[in-house]
Amino acid sequence: MVFASVLALVALVAAGLGVWQVQRRSWKLDLIARVEARIHAEPVAAPGPAQWPTIDADGAEYRRVALQGRYLDAPETLTMAVTERGPGFWVMAPFRSDGGFTVLVNRGFVPEDRRGAEQRRRVAGEQARVVGLLRLTEPAGGFLRYNDPAAGRWYSRDVAAIATARGLGELAPYFVDADTASEPGPLPQGGMTQVSFRNTHLIYALTWFCLALMSLAGLVFVLRGKAGGEAPAS
Repeated sequence: MVFASVLALVALVAAGLGVWQVQRRSWKLDLIARVEARIHAEPVAAPGPAQWPTIDADGAEYRRVALQGRYLDAPETLTMAVTERGPGFWVMAPFRSDGGFTVLVNRGFVPEDRRGAEQRRRVAGEQARVVGLLRLTEPAGGFLRYNDPAAGRWYSRDVAAIATARGLGELAPYFVDADTASEPGPLPQGGMTQVSFRNTHLIYALTWFCLALMSLAGLVFVLRGKAGGEAPAS
């Protein structure tokens, strides 16, 4: 009976996990549809300080926003990037909005061998209108690689850490990936945001449901064998 109980428990848990994966797949497909609509929508004003506490990935990530203001006369920060054009860096520049708050703008991509400031268009102090996609801060670093501000090595776009390292004061808890109209290139090249979502929930759901069915089949086999093996009472 113990083995039968284990099989029943495994079937129940596996079925529950399969249902959960189906629900996750539905959520992921809805997210993909919402993001697809956002990246092609008309830009809205970038959120100001009053809205910062309510910003989250579901409601704001990849929303097209616009900023009017000027780039600050401050050093840009290069963060590691891997794109369809190969490895290189994102160029992060502080931008002071006419609304009175500062945002990091990802001006775009530069390849590894073109990282020098003299090789890209200078924007410090320039008045500009930036349109792009809102992205949430990326704290800590990349996969198994941690940001090292002291050495100037950045593996993620950690807004708070960059603000501290550069002495920029308070920044918006997001950055903006400039589009190709705002940064047409050649260096840096804007409009290279990689919008992709891993969606393997259907495969996982089928795997869990198969395990549930196999466990149920095993349970039926065990119970039938037990019933058939019972000796008749004398």
